Amino acid sequence: MTTTKNAIELSSPAYYNNRELSWLAFNERVLEEAIDIRNPLLERLKFLAIFSSNLDEFFMVRVAGLKDQVKAGFNKPENKAGLTPKRQLAKIAELNHRLVAVQSSTFTKTLLPALKEEKIEFLTFDQLSSKQLNQLEDYFDEQIFPVLTPMAVDAYRPFPMLLNKSLNLAIVLSDPDAPDELRQKTAIVQVPSVLERFVKLEHPEKDHYVLLEDIIAHFIFKLFKGFQVQSVTQFRITRNADMTIHEEGARDLLKEIEKELKKRKWGAAVRLELKKDGYDRNVLQYLLHELEIHEKDVYEVEGPLDLTFLFGFSKELSAKHDHLEFQTLIPQPPKDLHSDQHVFEQASERDIFLHHPYESFQPVVDFVADAADDPDVLAIKQTLYRVSGGSPIIEGLKRAAENGKQVTVLVELKARFDEENNVQWAKELEKAGCHVIYGMTYLKTHSKITLVVRKKNNRIERFVHLGTGNYNEKTANIYTDMGLITSKRKFGIDATNFFNYLSGYTEKPEFHHLSVAPFDIRKDFIQLIDEEIAFQKKYGNGRIISKMNSLTDKSIIMKLYEASNAGVKIDLIVRGICCLRPGVKGVSENIRVRSIVGRFLEHSRIYYFHHNGEERMYLSSADMMTRNMEKRVEIAFPIFDGHIKKRINRILAIQLEDNMKSREQDSDGIYSYVKKDKDAPEIDSQLIMFGMAYQVLEDEE
Repeated sequence: MTTTKNAIELSSPAYYNNRELSWLAFNERVLEEAIDIRNPLLERLKFLAIFSSNLDEFFMVRVAGLKDQVKAGFNKPENKAGLTPKRQLAKIAELNHRLVAVQSSTFTKTLLPALKEEKIEFLTFDQLSSKQLNQLEDYFDEQIFPVLTPMAVDAYRPFPMLLNKSLNLAIVLSDPDAPDELRQKTAIVQVPSVLERFVKLEHPEKDHYVLLEDIIAHFIFKLFKGFQVQSVTQFRITRNADMTIHEEGARDLLKEIEKELKKRKWGAAVRLELKKDGYDRNVLQYLLHELEIHEKDVYEVEGPLDLTFLFGFSKELSAKHDHLEFQTLIPQPPKDLHSDQHVFEQASERDIFLHHPYESFQPVVDFVADAADDPDVLAIKQTLYRVSGGSPIIEGLKRAAENGKQVTVLVELKARFDEENNVQWAKELEKAGCHVIYGMTYLKTHSKITLVVRKKNNRIERFVHLGTGNYNEKTANIYTDMGLITSKRKFGIDATNFFNYLSGYTEKPEFHHLSVAPFDIRKDFIQLIDEEIAFQKKYGNGRIISKMNSLTDKSIIMKLYEASNAGVKIDLIVRGICCLRPGVKGVSENIRVRSIVGRFLEHSRIYYFHHNGEERMYLSSADMMTRNMEKRVEIAFPIFDGHIKKRINRILAIQLEDNMKSREQDSDGIYSYVKKDKDAPEIDSQLIMFGMAYQVLEDEE
């Protein structure tokens, strides 16, 4: 019998993973997808691009925030793994340098040779034929030269303000006519982001490419007539892009955010990347001084900088090489919807469950579009967090307002890196006659809810859509999410009260079914875990399964440790950050943690409690993160319908059986692929779920 720990011991830093290091472990799992030979070649390139894009955001926000803390002299350890900001930065740098080295060698030593086998090559200038060289010189003179701006740096012209995430060349020149002490000059040339990063060369049967920065570096002498080029150093800087929004006293949040967005391009430098091949050591010292950057934040990269260009590159190649991509999977008509019946008629009879991307997102678009055109609909209310460019949902809302319906939209202006889009949408919606609310002071509205009010046969009906993911039909093809359309009376009342709370002055409403953050979600979840502990003690059948993006909230983690010690069997499917450590004796030996990283981004949040056979089940927009519990408006909603519960249970079971894309965390916080028994079938949960969606269609046929 293991002795269990008391609450004070359960909060020991030894039992927790640091949030930032756990995020880097997640990004390493993304990198593993680029290494995984079971993935098609172009998809592996995309995973490298995703790894790069993720890392950019991590530096711009998380690393920048830690640096600000160090600068302010803040040295309090964080509340889980007990690391000070300085210690976190040191560990981040150590781990990150290793990951970036793996990324570079994956690209240069594995994927480039694999591309070559497919007759796709990036060439260096010494590999070009004279015909190709002439083609590139013409291209440089005609297309590139007019866009370049050489920026001299001297006593009269200070070091230029370089844009966040921009790729630049530092050129050291020699003036043959100047005296020795004035002979050396420095200039900066920014690689124009308006031009494609890769340039295709003419070749009868091969796809040959040269990178834009290599072309500019080769012909750079044309910009500096009368000077000799001594060295060309390719570098890229990442800046602090975390916005400080002063909401108190900001009379107009829209203007405040627009002002902050302009600053984002010019925050303090937090990372310097250099192309290892041929950079000038003196230039590095000069850049360190000018950008006020620490040597630990310098990344010398084998191969090209900024691999996010691989998104565009793989897209270009896909037209001709679609055999190097995942087989196209088309989202299917939802199992719960019959095509011959109107969505409102079906929702009047029963709850409708939607599982994206396996099932189409179109019914959610139709839900808004049909409401806009339905003469019986009086009002539409919706929260928007991230929407797509040219969003059909925005079009539906605008049309509804133009048709004279009462339309209220909460547009969350503080959705990180979507602020600019959302400012734009907010203005468009207002112009069309919608009533637009800009979120709540100090809170981000992250909940996904739509309310449609209809008057039919002199009776008021309310239809509610609740979801785990954004109202974005583009990401709905690559994120796994769940939604519910219901006409149940108490859900309708809850939705009405929720929107009135957001738009007006009212104390927090009492909800029948919804659990809402920042008020109740943490309290409700802790109560559900306590009830599971009580059932375990009485009947020995305690069981919790939770699926989410991230788990960081310490009070919930401690409660899960307590449940584990009471004997409750707990399975956690956490894609990203997980500060909980499973399998620790006397702390978490009844907890297993899995992470599934694959073709689709796992994004749905499901919380299941056995509840002595009653099976309490919730879907939510919220992760079990402190920020979701305290700083966001979130909704968790219960599933009552037996057939929907059955479907979600099946989905959870398949995910827990995944032995292809699933990694398990050990008691030291290290992740490794789930080991597949020799004779066990291969289970890729995402492909199985697509198979199930297709199956329904075949059954109907």
